[in-house]
Amino acid sequence: MKKILITGGAGFIGSAVVRLAVARGHAVVNLDSLTYAANLENVAPVAASPLYAFEHADIRDRAALDRILATHRPDAIMHLAAESHVDRSIDGPGAFIDTNIRGTYALLEAARAWWTQQGRPEGFRFHHVSTDEVFGSLGPEGKFTEETPYDPRSPYSASKAASDHLVRAWHETYGLPVVLSNCSNNYGPYHFPEKLVPVVILKALAGEAIPVYGDGGNVRDWLYVEDHADALLTVLERGELGRSYNIGGENEATNLDLVRVICALMDERRPEAAPHDRLITLVPDRPGHDRRYAIDPARIRGELGWRPSVTVEEGLARTVDWYLGNEDWWRPLLAREGVGRRLGTA
Repeated sequence: MKKILITGGAGFIGSAVVRLAVARGHAVVNLDSLTYAANLENVAPVAASPLYAFEHADIRDRAALDRILATHRPDAIMHLAAESHVDRSIDGPGAFIDTNIRGTYALLEAARAWWTQQGRPEGFRFHHVSTDEVFGSLGPEGKFTEETPYDPRSPYSASKAASDHLVRAWHETYGLPVVLSNCSNNYGPYHFPEKLVPVVILKALAGEAIPVYGDGGNVRDWLYVEDHADALLTVLERGELGRSYNIGGENEATNLDLVRVICALMDERRPEAAPHDRLITLVPDRPGHDRRYAIDPARIRGELGWRPSVTVEEGLARTVDWYLGNEDWWRPLLAREGVGRRLGTA
């Protein structure tokens, strides 16, 4: 059992890691600044646990980071806090540069100082969580590996690429014990309702037009968020220092095909409003929209024995059922800034 400081633990992926880590007996400190996409309801299932603690702080605030590390004395840091919505990065790139680059720098320096003060314990780990978007766009063939050259195409992916480079540099220059991971597109419960899967579910439920960018042919590798949380803890515990691991769902699908699967699931659950695919509406594409992502997970499978357990069909069914059963969670979020409005056209 470890004490893990998780940044961004009130967000979508971060909260899944918090819930799973506590369930496995780890002590968790959730550090989150509670920006628009964060929600403490995401960690409500574990909030009363003696293994859970919350710190309301910004990763750019070095003094706060030093205090939190000295107070909680973590054995590991999992860094998930980030601005992550591509469309928002197009409209306002400054926040992505500030949080994803300056924030990661501040956290690395705080972690390095803490690790050094403690005598550089061998068991300490800094796990930086990133995205496959740093690799750019694939053609119709091939997959991203850990050796794929970086080629980010959006302000979001460029800021994450920069943070990846910082983490590697702090390992090579200062010896900070780091592991890195780059994941494919996540989906599942507690997903903030500005991303594709929850948008489709909630638009279908409301009988409103379901927007699909461009021709709908953009391909993504879909990873169920609870599978991703399991993979992240696996990398933290058993990954080789200085090494990166690509985490994919092994579930490639075009955006249009994914939307049609969700519509079919809604037809089964809300037959009175079927067919829901009549609501699908192609809209102008966003600038710089990468055509295809696909992850080759051979390294994490071969070295750590991890592979996804949930197919996209099973995961989408679970996700649709979760949203239909948790209106009290998502309904208040629809009033948050930018939700329900087309972004990324600047």
